[in-house]
Amino acid sequence: MFSYSKGKHICSPCPNPIFHSPLPLAIPQCHCSPHFLSLEAFLSLRATKPNHFHFPAILETLTENPRSPQQEMAFMAVLESDLRALSAEARRRYPAVKDAAEHAILKLRSLSSLNDISQNGDILRIFLMACDVKSVKLSAIGLSCLQKLISHDAVAPSALREILSTLKDHAEMADESIQLKTLQTILIIFQSHLHPEDEDNMAQALGICLRLLESNRSSDSVHKSMEVSGGPTLRKGLTKAGKLGLRLLEDLTALAAGGSSIWLRVHLLQRTFALDILEFILSHYVAVFQTLVSYEQVLRHQICSLLMTSLRTNVELEGEAGEPTFRRLVLRSVAHVIRLYSLSLVTETEVFLNMLVKVTCLDLPLWHQILVLEVLRGFCVEVRTLRLLFQNFDMDPKNTNVVENMVKALARVVSTIQLVPDSSEESLAAVAGMFSSKAKGIEWSMDNDASNAAVVVASEAHAITLAVEGLLGVVFTVAALTDEAVDVGELESPRFDSDPPAECTGKTALLCISIVDSTWLTILDALSLILTRSQGEAIILEILKGYQAFTQACGVLRAVEPLNSFLASLCKFTINIPNEWEKKSALPSPGKKPEQLPDPHDNVVLTPKNVQALRTLFNVAHRLHNVLGPSWVLVLETLAALDRAIHSPHASTQEVSTSVSRLSRDTSGQYSDFHILSSLDSQLFESSSLMHISAVKSLLSALRQLSSQYISGNSQTSSQQNGTVAFSVKRMMSILVNNLHKVESIWDQVIDHLQELADSSNAQLRNLALDALDQSICAVLGSHQFQGISTSGHQLPDSHVAADGEMGIFERAVLNPLVVLYMSSQSFDVRAGSLKILLHVLERHGDKLNYSWPNILQMLRAVADAAEKDLIPLGFQSIRIIMNDGLSTIPVQCLDVCIEVTGAYSAQKTEINISLTAIGLLWTATDFIAKGLLHRSIQETDKVTENVLMSGAETTIKQTITHETFEDEQIFQATNEVHNHAHFENVVDYNKLLLSVFSILQKLAADERPELVGNAQDSSLQRCTIDSHLCNCGLHMPVVRNSAIRTLFQTLGSHGQKISKGMWEDCLWNYVFPILDRVSHLAATSSRDEWQGKELGIRGGKAVHMLIHHSRNTAQKQWDETLVLVLGGIARLLRSFFPFLQSLNNFSVGWGLLLDFVKNSILNGSKEVALAAISCLQTVVNYHCPKGNLAVPYVKSMLDVYELVLKRLPNYKSATADKVKQEILHGLGDLYIQAQPMFDIDMYLWLLGVVQLAIRNSKSTGDMESEIGTVPPVQRTVLEILPLLRPTDLLPSMWSRFIQELLCYLIGCEAPIDGKKNEIGLTGGGKHGPDVVEMESQVALGSVSENNVEDSSRTQKESQLKLKHDVPNGSASLHSGIATSDDMIVYSWSHLFQEKLVPIIVELYLEAPPIEKCTVSADIIRGLGRCMSTRRDNPKGSLWRVAVEGFNRVLVDDASREIKDYKKDPNTYRPARVRLWKEVADVYEIFLVGSCGRALSSDAPSAELLKTDELIELTVLSVLGDKVLKSQIDAPLEILQRLVTTLDRCASRTGCLPLESVGLMPSHCSRFSLSCLQMIFSLCSFTSEGHPMRSEVSKVSIDILMRRCEIVLNQFLDDENHLGEHPLPSVRIEEIVCVLQELARLVIHSDTASVLHLPSHLKQALEKNANFGHAHLLVLFPTFCELVISREARVRELVHVLLRLIAVELGLPPVT
Repeated sequence: MFSYSKGKHICSPCPNPIFHSPLPLAIPQCHCSPHFLSLEAFLSLRATKPNHFHFPAILETLTENPRSPQQEMAFMAVLESDLRALSAEARRRYPAVKDAAEHAILKLRSLSSLNDISQNGDILRIFLMACDVKSVKLSAIGLSCLQKLISHDAVAPSALREILSTLKDHAEMADESIQLKTLQTILIIFQSHLHPEDEDNMAQALGICLRLLESNRSSDSVHKSMEVSGGPTLRKGLTKAGKLGLRLLEDLTALAAGGSSIWLRVHLLQRTFALDILEFILSHYVAVFQTLVSYEQVLRHQICSLLMTSLRTNVELEGEAGEPTFRRLVLRSVAHVIRLYSLSLVTETEVFLNMLVKVTCLDLPLWHQILVLEVLRGFCVEVRTLRLLFQNFDMDPKNTNVVENMVKALARVVSTIQLVPDSSEESLAAVAGMFSSKAKGIEWSMDNDASNAAVVVASEAHAITLAVEGLLGVVFTVAALTDEAVDVGELESPRFDSDPPAECTGKTALLCISIVDSTWLTILDALSLILTRSQGEAIILEILKGYQAFTQACGVLRAVEPLNSFLASLCKFTINIPNEWEKKSALPSPGKKPEQLPDPHDNVVLTPKNVQALRTLFNVAHRLHNVLGPSWVLVLETLAALDRAIHSPHASTQEVSTSVSRLSRDTSGQYSDFHILSSLDSQLFESSSLMHISAVKSLLSALRQLSSQYISGNSQTSSQQNGTVAFSVKRMMSILVNNLHKVESIWDQVIDHLQELADSSNAQLRNLALDALDQSICAVLGSHQFQGISTSGHQLPDSHVAADGEMGIFERAVLNPLVVLYMSSQSFDVRAGSLKILLHVLERHGDKLNYSWPNILQMLRAVADAAEKDLIPLGFQSIRIIMNDGLSTIPVQCLDVCIEVTGAYSAQKTEINISLTAIGLLWTATDFIAKGLLHRSIQETDKVTENVLMSGAETTIKQTITHETFEDEQIFQATNEVHNHAHFENVVDYNKLLLSVFSILQKLAADERPELVGNAQDSSLQRCTIDSHLCNCGLHMPVVRNSAIRTLFQTLGSHGQKISKGMWEDCLWNYVFPILDRVSHLAATSSRDEWQGKELGIRGGKAVHMLIHHSRNTAQKQWDETLVLVLGGIARLLRSFFPFLQSLNNFSVGWGLLLDFVKNSILNGSKEVALAAISCLQTVVNYHCPKGNLAVPYVKSMLDVYELVLKRLPNYKSATADKVKQEILHGLGDLYIQAQPMFDIDMYLWLLGVVQLAIRNSKSTGDMESEIGTVPPVQRTVLEILPLLRPTDLLPSMWSRFIQELLCYLIGCEAPIDGKKNEIGLTGGGKHGPDVVEMESQVALGSVSENNVEDSSRTQKESQLKLKHDVPNGSASLHSGIATSDDMIVYSWSHLFQEKLVPIIVELYLEAPPIEKCTVSADIIRGLGRCMSTRRDNPKGSLWRVAVEGFNRVLVDDASREIKDYKKDPNTYRPARVRLWKEVADVYEIFLVGSCGRALSSDAPSAELLKTDELIELTVLSVLGDKVLKSQIDAPLEILQRLVTTLDRCASRTGCLPLESVGLMPSHCSRFSLSCLQMIFSLCSFTSEGHPMRSEVSKVSIDILMRRCEIVLNQFLDDENHLGEHPLPSVRIEEIVCVLQELARLVIHSDTASVLHLPSHLKQALEKNANFGHAHLLVLFPTFCELVISREARVRELVHVLLRLIAVELGLPPVT
C-alpha cells in the first residue's frame, strides 16, 4: 500500500509527475540531482549532427574538436598530463602500465596533430591497458582519456570493437562511478564518428546500455540512444538504421510483454523498464509511426495489444504487472496513443477510452482510480486533445460519445461526496487543501509514511480533485475554443457594435455549441455541488473561474438556456435570496412579482464565497453586457440585494485572505469588501457606454421592470421596496450619464419612468424621481453632444417659435417635463421640485439653451402671478440667474419678456427682499442694454464727427458725449465686447428696453407697501435683507421705492454717456423731474404722527411694543429719506453730465426749478433734506468749476441761493441750524476755491457779504462750548473757511478789505460790507501817560474775563468810549478813526475763537502784498496789542501768548523788509507808517509796562508756566531791541524816545521801590528789570559800521541811560548810608554791580558822546585825545568818587576799574 503526502517542489525541467514513476532510482530522474548532472546535461545538449556536440561543464575540455594548432597543442598537453597522472598512479603496483605511460608520453611529444594520434595506436593502447588492469583508479583515468580521444576524433574506427570489449568488461564491475564512466563513454561513441554501423556492434553497444541502465533503474540513456538510432528512419523505406530501430522496437515490446528479445543480446529485462522505454518512444517519435508503415503495424498489432491486455481489470494481475508503477506506465502509454495516434487508430482509441471510463465505475483500489483520473484529466485540460476527440467521436454518429461519457464519469466521481455524508466533510477539506497547495505551487504525490486513515481520506480527496480539475478543463477548453472562433470571425465578440447574426455556421463555433449542449447540465450539477459544499478559498476561486468562463462562452455562443442556468446558479451563491433557482430555470415572468425579500434588519454576513461569487457575476456582466438581453433581470435582482446589503447598517463581510490569485480582493487594506463591491457595481453601469444601443435599451427595460414590480398605489411601502426602486433609478441615472453620446435614443425611456414615479402617492418615490430628473436634465445639457445641438446665434427664426428641427425638438423634449410637472401636478413638492430643477439647469447650462426660453419664461411668470409664498423665492432664483448670466445668450425676442417678468417679481407683494433684489436685476439689465447702446452711439458719433469735420464746426456732440465716454477705460473694454455682437444689436431696440426698465422703476418709486423699519441696504445693488418674522409690524418704510430710485439714478449715471440727446430729454422730463415732484409732494403731505411698533407682549399689565428709531418713526421722515435719495441721484447726474445737459433744450428751466427746490428744501425741509440740497449744489461746483464747465451765471445763481437762505434762515441756536450753517459755509468756501477765476471785485464783495451773514448768525454771548473749553461747530467752520477766502492775484486790492474784516471778527465789531458806506477803521491815540497806560492795560479792547461775562461787557464798553475819546480831532476816518455807534455792530467773541483766529490773521497778513500790508499793518498791530493786553486779567490764558507770537512775527517781517517796498504809493506810505509806529509804541508801552515783570496775584501759576512766561517776555524784549531798534527802521524820533523810555520804565521798577519792600520783590521781576537795563546799554553801544538810524537810537538811549545810572548809584549811596552797618538787600547789590559792570564794558561812538552833558573843557580834552569810547564815565565821575568808600568790596573794586578807565580816557599817565 502507498500513502499520500505533500511532495517536494517540482523543478521546471522535470515533466509532469503524473507520468513519472514515484519509485526511488539509483540515477535520479530529476535533473536537479548533482549525481546525474553531467550525464543528463550531456544528453540534453545534443546537436543535430553527430560531430557537433556540446558536453556539460565537467567535460568542458571535450566540448569541441580542436581545429586550430593552438587548440591541438592544448589538447595534447592535457593528454600528457593525464599520462603523467596514470604513470604516477601505476608506479608501484603496475610497473608495466607505468612504463607504457612514460613511453606514450615520449611518443606523444613526437606527434604533431590529432590525426597522427589516431593513426598511431600507442596512445590508445596505453589507456586500454590501464582499463584492462580493472583497478578503479586506473580504470577511471583510462575511461576519461578514452572519452577525450573519442570526442576529439583521435581514435581510428578500427579500434571500436576493442573499445566495446573493454566497456563490456567494465559494465560488469560493481563500482558505481566506473559504471557511470562506462555509460558516458558509450553515449559519446553514439555521438562520435565511431557510431556503430553494423548490427553486431550496435547490438553489443545497446546491450551494454540496457544492462547498465536496468541496474540503475533509469531509461534516459536508452532514450538518448533511441534518438540516435531512430534518426535515419524518417526517410521513405527502411534504411539500415531503420531496420535496426524496428528490431529494437519489436524486442522491447516483447520484453515489456514478459517475453525474451531476439535481436538484442539481453535475455532478461524487467517489464517496467521496457515499458518505460516504449512510452518514451511513443511520445517522442510520432512522425516515425505516422510515416513508416512497418512501425505503424508494430504499434497497431503489438503495442496496442500489449496495452489492452495490460488495461484489463477483470483478471487478477500477478507480479510486476499489478504494481502501481507498471499500471502508471501502461496508462501513460495509453494516453500517448489516444493523444497522438487517435486519427489513425480510431477503433483502438475508442476502446481505450471506453475502458478508461469503465474503470471509474469499478470497485478498484483508489490508487488505480486516481491513475485513470489523471489520464482523463489530462485529456480534458488539453484543448487540442479534447477537440480532436469530440470531433472524431461525439460528432460522428457512428462512434461513441466519449467526451460526454468522460464528463459524466468525472461528475460521478464528484457526486461521491454525497454518498458518505460522515466522511464527506473530511474529504472536502482535503480537496480544499489540495487546491490551496496547488495555488501555492505544491503538488501532491504518494508516500508511504502516512497512516491508513490518512491514506483513505487523501485518496478520496485526490480522486475528487482530479475529477473537478477535469470538469474545469472541459470548461476552459470550451472557453478557449469560443475565443478561437471569435478570433477567426466565426462568432461576434460580446463587445460588438452591430446586431449579432441569427445563427452560427463556423466549424469551431458549431463544435463549441455541441460541446456546451452535451455537457453543460452535467458540469453545472457537479460544479454547483462542489461550490455549495466547499469552503476552501482556492477551490472556490477555481470553480468560480469555471463559472465565469462557461457563462461567458454561453453568452458568446448565444446559448440562452445554459447561460440563464449558470447565471441563476451563480446568483444563488452571491446573496441568500429566498427565491430558489432551478437548475434549468427559465426567465421569470415579467408580470410576476418576486417573493417577499428578507427583513433588511436581519444581520447579513457576506462570506468570502459570496464576495467572490459577486465579483464573478460582475466579470460576467462586464463581458456579456451586449448579449444578456432579458437575462439582465437575474443580474439586477442580485445587484439590488447587494445594494441593500451595502447600505444596511446590519451587514458585514468576513475577511478574505490575501494569498489568492487574480480574482482576490485588494490586498492594500485600504478598502473593505463593501467598498470594492460598490466600486464594481458602479463600474458595471459606467461601462454601459461601450454597449450597443439595443443592449442599453434592454438594460433600461430590465431596470424599469425591476422597479415597476414595487410601485403600487399604496403610499406606504416597505423600506426594502423603496430601496429596490432607488437602486433602479440610480442605475438608470448612471446609464444615462455614461451614454450621453446616444441620449436621444434612450431619453424617452428614462423620462417616462421618472414621470411615472413623480405621479406616485409615495412622497419618497416622488422626491427620488425629482432628484433623478434633475440629474438627468443637467447631465444631458452639460454633455459635449448637446453643445452641437445649441445654436450659435441668439435669435429665434419665427418670433418665439423655433423651427421643427431635430435640435429644437430634442431641446424642448429635455426641458418639457419640468413645465408639464409644474402645470399639471397637484402636489406642492412636485411643483417646488420642478422649480428647483429649473434653477439648477439655468445655473449650470443656461447658456446652452435656445429653443426653450419661451416656455421657461412663461413658467416663471406663472409663479410670480400665483404669488405663492413658498414658490415665489424658487421662481425668483431662476429669473435672477437669467438676468445676471443669461442676457447675452437669451434670444433677442425674449429680452423684453424677461424684463417684464423681472418687473412682475419686483411688484409682487409677498416677499420684500425679492422685490429689492429684482430691482437690482433691472440694473443688471441696463448694463447689458448699455453695451448695445455704446456700440450704436459710437457709430452715430463717427458719422457726426465726419459731418463736423466737413462743416468746420468746433463744438459737436462728440465733444460732449464721446469725449467723456472714451476717457473711461472700462468703456473701451465694453466697446470691444459690443463689437463682437454687432449682429445682435441690429435686431434689438435698446431704447425701448431701457425705457421699459425706467417705467418699471418709476412705478416702484411711489411704492407705499408696509415694510419693516430698518436700514439694510446692500452696498452694491441697494438691496435690503429683512427678517421674515418682522415683516408684519405694520410700518411703512421706503425700502422698495428707495431701491428703485437709487437704481434709476445709478443707471443713468453709469450709462448716461451711451444715451442719445433725445432720450436724455425724455428721461429728464418724463422720469427725473416727475419723480422729484411726486416725492416732494408726498413728503410735504405725509403724516407727521409717530408710529408705534408692533406689540410684542405684555409686562406689568402694559403692552410692550417694538422700538422704532426716531429717525424713521413717521411717514414724513421716511419720505424725507426718499427725497434725500432723489437729490443725491440728481447730484450724481449733474456731476457726471452737467456740460452735456447744458446743451439740452430748456435745461435753464430745469436748472431754475432745481434751485427753487433747493432753496425750499433748505428753508423748510428737515436737516437731512437740507444737507442733501446743499450737497447737490456743492457737487456741481466741485466737479465742474475746475474743468471750466460752470459758467458765471450758474455761480451767481448759487450765491444768490446761499444769500437768500442765510437771510431767511432763523437765527436761533440748534444742532440742525448749526449743521446747515456749517454746510453753507463749506459750500461758500468750495464755491470760491473752485471758481476763483470768475470772481471780480463785486462778486468778491458779494461773497464776503454772504459769509458775513453766516458768521453773524453764529455769534452769541453764552455758548456752552466756550464754557466747556471748545469752539462751537459753526465757529470752527468759520475758522476753516477763512483762509480759503484769501484774495487771488487778480484781486490784490481786496487784501486790506479782507484783513480788516477779519480784524473786526477779532475785536468784536463789524460794519456791513458795502461800498456806499464808511468802513471801520482802527486807530491809536497819541502819547499816553502812565496813568492812561495803566488804564488801557486794564480795559484793553476786546478783553473778556473768563470768570465774569458781565464784567467783560462792561470793560468792552469802557474801552470803546476811551478809544473814541482818544481819537485825534475827534474824527472817524478809514485809517485814523473809528465808526460811530450807529454804524458799528458789537459782539462778544470767546477767547477760544480769538485764539484760533489770531494765527489765521497773522498768516494771511504775511501772505499779503507789501502795499496791502502797509495799509493794514497798523490795524493788525492794534488788534494784536489788544489781545496781548488780556494778560493782566487772565495771565493763565493762551490768547495773549498767541497774540505775542503773532506780534513778534509781524514786527520781524516788517523789520526785514526794505523801505522801498512800501514807497510805491507816496500818498499813503508816510501816514500809514507813522500810524504803524504809534501803534507799536502803544502796544509795547501797554504790554511791557503793564504786564511784564509784575508781581503775581494770589493764584500764582506753576513754576513751569512761570518760566515759559518769562521766556516770552525776554523774547518780546529781544525783538524790540535786536530786531526793531537796531534795524534800519523808519520810525519817527518821538517813537524812538517812547520805545526807549518804555524800556527805562521797566528797568526802574527795582529802584522805585522803597528799601523796606524791595527785598520782597519776586526774582523774575528783578531779572526782567535788569534785562531791560542791559537792553538800554546794548542800544547805546554803537560803532561806525552801523546805519544812520542806529546812531539816532544810540543818541536817544545814552541820555536816558545816564539819568538811570545816576539814579541807581545815588539810590545805592542813600540806602547804604541809611542802613549803616546793616547789609543791603541783594537786589540792590545785584543792580549796582550790573550797572558798574555794564558801564565798564560800554563803548560809545563819538556821535553818541556828543550828546553827553559834559563841560566844554572835557569835551576838548576828549577831542584832543580822539578817544570817546568811555566818555560816558566822565558824566558819573563825581558819583564814582563817593562810591570809593562803599562798604561793599565788589562795588569798590568795580569803581576802581572805572576810575582807571577815566584816567585812560583823559590821557592821564599812571602814578609810579
